[in-house]
Amino acid sequence: MIKMKFIKFLFLFLCIVGLTPQLRAQQEAMYTQYMFNGLALNPAYAGSHESLSATLLFRDQWTGLPGAPSTQTFSIHSPIRNAKIALGLQVIHDKIAIFNQYGVNGSYAYRIFTDKGTISLGMQLGFTSYNADLSALGPQDPTDPVFQGDVNKVMPNFGAGIYYYTDKFYLGLSAPQLVTNSLTEDVIEIDTDARQERHYFLTAGYMFELSHNVKLKPNILIKAVEGAPIQMDLNANFLFSEVLWLGVSWRSLSDFNGLVEIQLTDQLLLGYSYDFATTTDLSRINSGSHELMLNYRFRYAKNKVITPRYF
Repeated sequence: MIKMKFIKFLFLFLCIVGLTPQLRAQQEAMYTQYMFNGLALNPAYAGSHESLSATLLFRDQWTGLPGAPSTQTFSIHSPIRNAKIALGLQVIHDKIAIFNQYGVNGSYAYRIFTDKGTISLGMQLGFTSYNADLSALGPQDPTDPVFQGDVNKVMPNFGAGIYYYTDKFYLGLSAPQLVTNSLTEDVIEIDTDARQERHYFLTAGYMFELSHNVKLKPNILIKAVEGAPIQMDLNANFLFSEVLWLGVSWRSLSDFNGLVEIQLTDQLLLGYSYDFATTTDLSRINSGSHELMLNYRFRYAKNKVITPRYF
């Protein structure tokens, strides 16, 4: 009985705390098309499209694996009248096995315009509703107190970031989750305190003009989580005739990714990515990850021209 209880607790502890690098990294949702969805990583990204910009994103990770991560986000951001200030809002739902998270974050960015580019200082404030349905684990002993108390918490969130960008280059550093809220302090039978970990993101990219109709944009994303290995995303996207993006990415410790983005109109961008698992054990039990993104930039005046944004 004691041994079985220990095994159950160990499994639960691994799921909540995330002792493996992959699980620990998953406290924050993962995105393959981060280079087109910057507000998800950095509040200072708000207003960078110089128009009201709304993005929907749907991600199914490790398709075919029971309990695999699933993420849906909606974000919207825009500069306001004096242009130096920008506001944004992000709503996110992230589900992994028995764990459900709903988050709402409001972003504020103050922008400093220079001759060469724009420096944006951002912060975000919001909350996360966290639920862990422990009873769904199906314990052999339904009276086991470890599995009697589901976790239901509403937790505050604060984040910050800095973002520098020009027409051809961007560089950002952010920490969207700075508050290390406890996830298990209300569960009496669990002695170990599982907490939200701080995540740090460094992003950069540059647009090279190879010819009149072909451009190349390499991107890099470095993710650091306290207590886990640093993860790196390397990406290269080709843009053809300002309409079609084709790209490939490599994510360390994880997978390769293929991306395609289509500029359907001056205002509407449709994107899709597919992740190929590179770790043998993981590739045997899932059929890859799918991510669909839709971005729309609003134009209020009929004669207003939407300036192309590559980031």
